[in-house]
Amino acid sequence: MTVTPPASSTGPASSTSPARHAGSARRALVVALGAALLQLVMITAFAWPSAKVAPREVPIVVAGPGADAVAARLAHERPGMFDLRIRPDEASACAALTGRDAYGAIVVTPAGPRVLVASAASPVIAQQLGQMAALLPAPGRAAGAGPAAPAVQDVVPASPGDPRGTGFGAMVLPLVMSGIAGAALLTLAVRSVPWRLAGVLLFAVAGGLGSAWLARYGLSLLPGSYLWIAGATGLAILACAATVAGLAALVGRPGLGLGALTLLLIGNPLSAATSAPEMLPRPWGEIGQYLPPGAAATLIRATAFFDGARIATPLAVLGAWALGGLLLLSLGGLRNRRRAMPTPTSEPEAALA
Repeated sequence: MTVTPPASSTGPASSTSPARHAGSARRALVVALGAALLQLVMITAFAWPSAKVAPREVPIVVAGPGADAVAARLAHERPGMFDLRIRPDEASACAALTGRDAYGAIVVTPAGPRVLVASAASPVIAQQLGQMAALLPAPGRAAGAGPAAPAVQDVVPASPGDPRGTGFGAMVLPLVMSGIAGAALLTLAVRSVPWRLAGVLLFAVAGGLGSAWLARYGLSLLPGSYLWIAGATGLAILACAATVAGLAALVGRPGLGLGALTLLLIGNPLSAATSAPEMLPRPWGEIGQYLPPGAAATLIRATAFFDGARIATPLAVLGAWALGGLLLLSLGGLRNRRRAMPTPTSEPEAALA
């Protein structure tokens, strides 16, 4: 009886095992190093703007008799910190604050300077103005007599439920993240691009209404009209979600990562939601206002606290991002439809043959 020896374990399958191990090792190395690099980028993106916060050409009004002298002194002692604007009286200074033309004002009076702030515009700047104005002596006061303690009036205060503005500043990141998450879920769960577009619109409407109710009534972070706040919040959600969903529809799943990185790593740190665009290094503060997170913070702030003053720019920015994202979605749907169309047959040529 012939006994067949067992097959050798050194066949072709085992010969490729070292190659597979080497490929897995290379992939693990690349992914680990890439994740570490991404971690460094994220830490830099989020920590660097906060570490560099300082006044840079912050619009400030100086009003009243002797305003020119006070403005000249501020410009000399704090060069580059303030964009000083002279106004004739306190009424015009208040109008500048309520119209979002300035963050604060110093009103010069015979009894000493009075400080007007708008903590709703930026609690950080309001606090710094109060500290700075305490060092301004009254006109005609002897140099050795010590500084006059100015009265500080908050012309446009923050919400009583959020006096330091920290809750409002914390709103922006969840809005951005939820917009990205909603776009990703719709992209992965809905194959039809037209229905995906409809889902993005419905998500923006429902998210705007829900977020505005929570901020207005649930957490008391924002005053003002609920419907106007809902409209501003919904437009912000639409700009974020449509951008991410549009990129995904046009270039595939990598578009999800591209959109998320743009909004989270660039847009959110430069939004200046917790400070002011003028507090970030130039030109990053200005650039942040042309991205959805920064424009969203400005639009919601202006709608809730300033009766819609100077909302044209953030409204246009968010509208452009939203329309651009919806256009990308439509282009992605057209491309998919063309790919799904059957190729024309060559029946006429076959008949002639």
